[in-house]
Parts: sequence; structure tokens; C-alpha cells
Amino acid sequence: MLPDPALVRWEAPETFDAETAREIGTSRLTTPYRALAMAVRNEERAFAFWSYVAAYSQDSEIKQAAEAMAREELGHVSTLRKERRRAYHREHEQTERRGRGDTAVMQVDARALELRVAVQLADLERGLVGAAAARTRELVEETMQMSEKAEGIGKFPVSLEHRDAETISETLVDGYLESAEHSDDQTQVVLLQGLAEKAIARLAWLRSLFARPLLPVSIQ
Repeated sequence: MLPDPALVRWEAPETFDAETAREIGTSRLTTPYRALAMAVRNEERAFAFWSYVAAYSQDSEIKQAAEAMAREELGHVSTLRKERRRAYHREHEQTERRGRGDTAVMQVDARALELRVAVQLADLERGLVGAAAARTRELVEETMQMSEKAEGIGKFPVSLEHRDAETISETLVDGYLESAEHSDDQTQVVLLQGLAEKAIARLAWLRSLFARPLLPVSIQ
């Protein structure tokens, strides 16, 4: 005998944000793709946390342990993102087939998208103060450096250049990880994984920034 759904009471754990908890609560809408998307986001948060600890810890043992944890979380992210892509294609198989017929779509490489993210981050930084502004400024510089290394990597629809920084960053993470999976050049794999690590940390920062109820803004 199946349990009565009306009598089941369950609350999402604190590891989920309000948006994710709402998705889980509407279980009839939680497809494999959405479930994997939740898992990906939480693994990315874990990676960003351990990367932060490794970067700022003054204790060598803590730094080494944090770096090991960050590498492990990155492996989780890569695996889950691969499965999420598969789930997405299964759910949108017909749409994908129709889309393949359009061969005239203009494409850009990862460098063009990184430069677009840098511009948007610079615009964002002007409206922030304090630690948020400083961190965003760091990301602008890091993104410019990433753009130099990303030349010729990937093929993305040119329309992505008109999307927000979070959407572009999300796409770049997938692009770097997928390229690393299919590369036979170990030097290139290391480069792509490094770009993916930075892109994930940047994505986590953007999400945390926009999740705040009120962004600190400067008074003109």
C-alpha cells in the first residue's frame, strides 16, 4: 500500500537554498535533469568553499587538505555535469534534432564569451562597495587572463554574448569540462581543468551575489 502524499511531511535540509527547496517540494516537476542540476549546484558550492580555504589558509596542512577536497569536488562536478547533459538531451531530444538542421548559426569561441563576462563584471563592480567590489574587481582581472588562455576553445552560439554573466559563466563551465573530457593532449587537459576551476568559483560568486536580498550599492 502506497503512503498518502497528503500525510507525508518533509522539509529540505539547510544545504538547499529557498529556490532549490521549492523545486524539491514540487516533486512532480523534479525531472532527472532538475535533480542533477541541484546536485551540480551544491557540488559547485562545495568546490568554491574548499578553493577559498586553500587560497587563504596560512596553515600548510590545512591548505593541502583543502586543495585535495577541492580536487575531489571538481571530479564530482565534472561527473554530475556530464550526467546532467545526458539527461537534458534525453528530455529535449526532439528539439535537439530540429536544431541540428540550422547550419547557419554564427558561433564564437570561449575567449569572446570570457571578454563579455569581464565587461559585465566591470559594470557590476561600479555599483558595489567594500569586499563585494574588491572581489568583483579581482574577478575582472582573472577573467581577462582567462580570455587569453581560452582563445580557440569551444564553439558557442553568438547569441550567448547577449546573455547575463551568470548564464555565460554556466555555459563556459560546461564547455571547459566537456572539452577536457574529449582532449587527448594532457597539457590541454590541464589548461581546460584550470579554466573550469576558475569558472566554477566565479559562477558560485555570481550566484551568491545575486542571491543576496539587497546588494550594497555606492551613492552617487
